[in-house]
Amino acid sequence: MKIQSILKVSALCAAITLASCGPKKNMDNNKMGDKEMMKDDGMMENEKTVMVGGAAMYPSKNIVENAVNSKDHTTLVAAVTAAGLVETLQGEGPFTVFAPTNAAFDKLPKGTVATLVMPENKAKLQSILTYHVVAGKFSAKNIIDAINKNNGSFTVDTVNGEQLTATLKNGKVILTDQKGQTSTVTIADVNQSNGVIHVVDTVLLPA
Repeated sequence: MKIQSILKVSALCAAITLASCGPKKNMDNNKMGDKEMMKDDGMMENEKTVMVGGAAMYPSKNIVENAVNSKDHTTLVAAVTAAGLVETLQGEGPFTVFAPTNAAFDKLPKGTVATLVMPENKAKLQSILTYHVVAGKFSAKNIIDAINKNNGSFTVDTVNGEQLTATLKNGKVILTDQKGQTSTVTIADVNQSNGVIHVVDTVLLPA
């Protein structure tokens, strides 16, 4: 099966999973971005949203419910589904997720994603994805403050158990993984009901 087919099937499974879960409990929204209105389900009116991948990200929805609507994160959603992490990232949290775009996954060696989403590689895929997740909700300001208070470099433990190092360059947060490669936060503070997403341009890899 071609990688495009694998990703489409996985993304469809994620959408079906979301639909079967029903509406989630509302939480107070964090205010940023342009005002948007929930038209059909009555969850919350006048939410202030951030646009990611051509879609409004609603603070009243959880991480997966929002991510599945971003056209820039179809590979990530497919990977989360293949890794069996949909339910986890729909949980109470809170979580801070550094979310790689499709273009970030495209930087990986050819065939890497197709290999990772195979059932026999589920544990490795889970390890990579949870390396992008930090327990707790940390805004860009929280991260920048921690960097400035620690002489320009701040190390944080991920859910994977390994660490990421955050620094600043030209006003942007740069993450360095265990292999020494860097990833830049391109969209910060995409608030969710169970945490926050920061969009990144490179897939982070544990040791």
